[in-house]
Amino acid sequence: MFHQFYVPPNMRNYLRFLWWKGGQLETEPQEYRMAVHLFGAGSSPGCANFGLKYLAQQCEADYPSAAAFIENNFYIDDGLTSVPSVTEATDLIINAQQQRGVAPSERAGTTGPLNLSLDSTAEGHVLGIQWSIESDTFSFNIDKRDQPLTRRGILSAVSSLYDPLGLVAPFILSGKCILQELCCMGIGWDDQLPDSLHAQWEQWKRNLHKLKEIAIPRCYHPPDFGNIVRVELHHFSDASNIGYGACSYLRYMNGKDEVHCSLVLAKARVAPTKLMSIPRLELSAAVISARLSVMLKTELGMQIDEEFFWTDSQVVLAYISNEARRFHVFVANRVQLIRETTDPAQWHYVDTAENPADHALRGLCAGDILSTNWLSGPKFLWKPEIHPTLHFSPDLLVCDPEVKSVKTFATHANEQNDILNCLSRFSSWTTLITVVARIKRLGMKSDRVSSIVTVEERRKACELVISLVQRQAFCKT
Repeated sequence: MFHQFYVPPNMRNYLRFLWWKGGQLETEPQEYRMAVHLFGAGSSPGCANFGLKYLAQQCEADYPSAAAFIENNFYIDDGLTSVPSVTEATDLIINAQQQRGVAPSERAGTTGPLNLSLDSTAEGHVLGIQWSIESDTFSFNIDKRDQPLTRRGILSAVSSLYDPLGLVAPFILSGKCILQELCCMGIGWDDQLPDSLHAQWEQWKRNLHKLKEIAIPRCYHPPDFGNIVRVELHHFSDASNIGYGACSYLRYMNGKDEVHCSLVLAKARVAPTKLMSIPRLELSAAVISARLSVMLKTELGMQIDEEFFWTDSQVVLAYISNEARRFHVFVANRVQLIRETTDPAQWHYVDTAENPADHALRGLCAGDILSTNWLSGPKFLWKPEIHPTLHFSPDLLVCDPEVKSVKTFATHANEQNDILNCLSRFSSWTTLITVVARIKRLGMKSDRVSSIVTVEERRKACELVISLVQRQAFCKT
């Protein structure tokens, strides 16, 4: 791909190199310049991608679907997308190939067609994931090399399992937990694995080979599912002292009121070594759900009729639905992020036994990936109707240590002089009004956490300052 884009002549001096013409090493090397972008240069991927998308934009009027395909569904020189039928796929490929934005003299002449027929290959790789073309399923390519029983070898083995979608995130989390325990024990990179973890690691390695038996359908619904009338996104989050994470499911409903659910994306992280309360971990997991929502709505490219967020933490639901109390920085920042990207009415309670995110934080054996509700979602999602509830009490926040105690801003006569003395320290009227507005916001127990002071808040702050000055200057009248 890089070699198909020329470098401007005035930039070629940056790509000079020495070479022996004809392989004659006895002669003096000659100086050459690359006329095309080369492998190894940091600029090559960006320049090649810019050129590809620029050509797509030039042909957008004639081939709109192909232009959108090239602009949104290409990773370097690999195009990956799905369409409902073979006819649409054929048309898309033909239209993409017909975008002749490059003159024949500027095109590479050494490229040849790639044989993708079922007779030539039954399996391929899609960005590192093994794809069986015959069964249209994803599987995992296992590195069979034996790694040394050291922290370095364990890290290499765990990292060799490439799973960007989190399809087997519960299993990978178990390996990450072993790594974290080695770090906490102060084990060196090349020190031998302690006996206390040897059995746990051997069990993980045995399960690693069982991943070959897992085949996950690429399509989110069966081919014969029929006409889809409703699409929903359901996000589940959970946390424990082991880890925290979230998983997202697509729920389809056809014209016959039949339902199908499938896992789309999941994230699982080990709990930080620094001690953290369970409510904070649960809130961090809810943040992951909110971020997954933003990414999926952008990348899926489909119409989502409704979106749901599920958690088994009533404290987190109280945090998100709070309208009166103010929180300390950790909780306040994460609640703000959640409320900026989601609506509190979208958040609902789910029992821990039905929460599939519980697997993401406690870990699963490879054999349990298919036998649990991890890939298909909880049973209640497969029912024709869902009846979610909030299921929390505002009284949960009464004695919560994350809630700030707020002092009321008063303007009694005996305090006016002290207040004015404090305000007189400001040399800028704008700064003074901003500070007073923020103090009033605290006194009103507002749940606003934005750093922007509104015009109305400034107006009221001005009135308050003027009132204080008038009371001091005309105290006898």
